[in-house]
Amino acid sequence: MDNTTQRQVYGEMLVELGKENKNIVALEADLGKSTMSCLFGDAYPERYFQMGIAEQNMMSTAAGLSLTGKIPFVNSFAVFVSGRAYDQFRQTISIAKLNVKVCGSSSGLSDFGDGSTHQSIEDIAIMRAIPNVTVLAPVDAVETAKMVKAMVETSGPMYLRLNRNVLPVLTDPVTPYQIGKMYTIREGGDVVVFSHGVMVSRSLDAAKALEEKGISVKVVNVSTLKPLDREAIIAHTKGMKAVVVAEEHSVIGGLCSAVAEALRSELVPIEFVGIQDTFGTSAHSYEELLEKYNLTALNVQAAIEKLVAGK
Repeated sequence: MDNTTQRQVYGEMLVELGKENKNIVALEADLGKSTMSCLFGDAYPERYFQMGIAEQNMMSTAAGLSLTGKIPFVNSFAVFVSGRAYDQFRQTISIAKLNVKVCGSSSGLSDFGDGSTHQSIEDIAIMRAIPNVTVLAPVDAVETAKMVKAMVETSGPMYLRLNRNVLPVLTDPVTPYQIGKMYTIREGGDVVVFSHGVMVSRSLDAAKALEEKGISVKVVNVSTLKPLDREAIIAHTKGMKAVVVAEEHSVIGGLCSAVAEALRSELVPIEFVGIQDTFGTSAHSYEELLEKYNLTALNVQAAIEKLVAGK
């Protein structure tokens, strides 16, 4: 899976799971080739609903399908399912705790060419704030496959945040996965970095560089952003000199806020590496945007060194 995107694996897993579970259906808002829900449509055209550019109607239709015993997977770009269809998701699906799974593809800045209108820097904040919703953000293609299976097996409204581009594989296919659990990717004793998605690999790179300077960094993959295991956050923080949170999302309302909320009674220095209060923009490459918005290994390293130095 080294050269496989999360969205490709997502589409393939829907097809695989759909073989045994005939209740799985997929709804798309005219972006099937981007979200890769088209794979499910090719395999099971009778269970695939192309709704056109009508995200609100798509969400309401998914609610209705769930009431008949179906397991709807709603697909579009993250910015559209979290924003344009917010009211229908909140009022119809979340309040009623309906078994609808929402896939927000091309999340964060990963749709680098289309600019701020297609980039989601606030989707986690929106979805975290809605009661009854589970919020998931896999670190790689391997974890994506495990998540999709777990989503089918677990009832209730869920939001899955997927990256558009190829990310390094950091997880073991044979390691059991559980919604709500966070996973230590690297052990360390001086500073702990909580992260998700693309920023986990950036945090690992920073940790390796700092090891040569005598700073030991633990990196934790927080792929379930809600429900967040507060006790686990506190446990990972015990004995640490400082905490850094790194995410490809606004520093307002995402994992940065969630970790700060969890550590509200703990006396530990904390720093955020994330998108400041600003929108994205278009660029020639994904890496160009990550550098522009200070989402690199060097930025994580600088945040750690600043805290360790007591500045």
